[in-house]
Amino acid sequence: MKRFYLVLVALLLAWAGGTAVAQQQSPLAALPWQMGPATVKLGDRATLNVPDGYAFLDAAGSKSLNEILHNPPVNGDQYTLAPKTLNWIAFFAYEDIGYVKDDEKLDPDTILQSYRDGTAEGNKERKARGWDELNILGWSAKPEYDAQIKSLAWSILLEDAENHKHIVNYNTRLLGRRGVMDVTLVTRPEKLAAAIDDFKNTLPGFQYSPGESYAEYRPGDRVAEYGLAALITGGALAVAAKKGLFTVIGGFLVAAWKFVLAGFVALSAWFKNFFKKKQQP
Repeated sequence: MKRFYLVLVALLLAWAGGTAVAQQQSPLAALPWQMGPATVKLGDRATLNVPDGYAFLDAAGSKSLNEILHNPPVNGDQYTLAPKTLNWIAFFAYEDIGYVKDDEKLDPDTILQSYRDGTAEGNKERKARGWDELNILGWSAKPEYDAQIKSLAWSILLEDAENHKHIVNYNTRLLGRRGVMDVTLVTRPEKLAAAIDDFKNTLPGFQYSPGESYAEYRPGDRVAEYGLAALITGGALAVAAKKGLFTVIGGFLVAAWKFVLAGFVALSAWFKNFFKKKQQP
C-alpha cells in the first residue's frame, strides 16, 4: 500500500525550547540515532550510505519516532534519514508489489483529479473524527519519471482547511526488480526547493541489493498489477478507485496526511545541538 507521511512537529516546541535538562530527557534524545558516515541496511532489499552530517534511524527507531510525532502506524518496516539541520526528514519504506512496468504515459491532470476525489471522500471521515479537513491546491512539482535511474518523483501542495497552513511532501519511488522503495521527504513549503536539492545529493548512496535492481528483472518474475500513475494515486487502492470504490481510497487518505507546523524551526536548532553531542566521544 502506498503511504504518505507528514510530521506533526508543533508538539515538540516545548522540547526544543526547554532547558538543557528537559532536552536531554526528550524522547527524541532517547532514539537510536546513527550518525554518518555509515552504510546502513534498508531491510534486506537495499542499502543506503548515510553521509557525514546526517542521521539515520532503523526500523525500531523509526517506529518510535512515528509514535512521538503522532504519525499513523504503517505496515512493514520504515527507516528515517535526516540532516543535522533538520531542514527535512525522509522516510523509506519498501513495497513488495512486484515489477512495475514503466511504459505508461503520465497525465498530471487526471492524476490530480484522482487525488481530489479521494481527498473529498477522506474529508468526510476526517470531519466525523473531528479532524481538520484538507484541500488540494495543486501540484508543487508535477510527476516526472527518470527512465535512466528508474525513479518517479512528484509533490502535491495541500492546505489545512481550518487554519490554511500549507502542507507539502516530495515523493520519490525507486523501482526495483520485485517492488518499489517509497521515499517521502517532509519539510516546510518554503524550504522545499533547498530540501529537494539536499535530499537528491544523498540518493546516489541508495543501492538495491544484488539481484534486486530493476535491470535484473527476469521473465517469470511477478509483475505489479498497476503502473506509474497508480504509484502516485495510491497503488492497489487506486485500482479499487477505478472500480468506483472512492470510499476505500478516501478511507486511506484519512490517515495519509499529517502536518508540518511552526515547531520545525525551534526543533531544528535543538536537533543540531543534539547532533553535535552525539558525535562527541
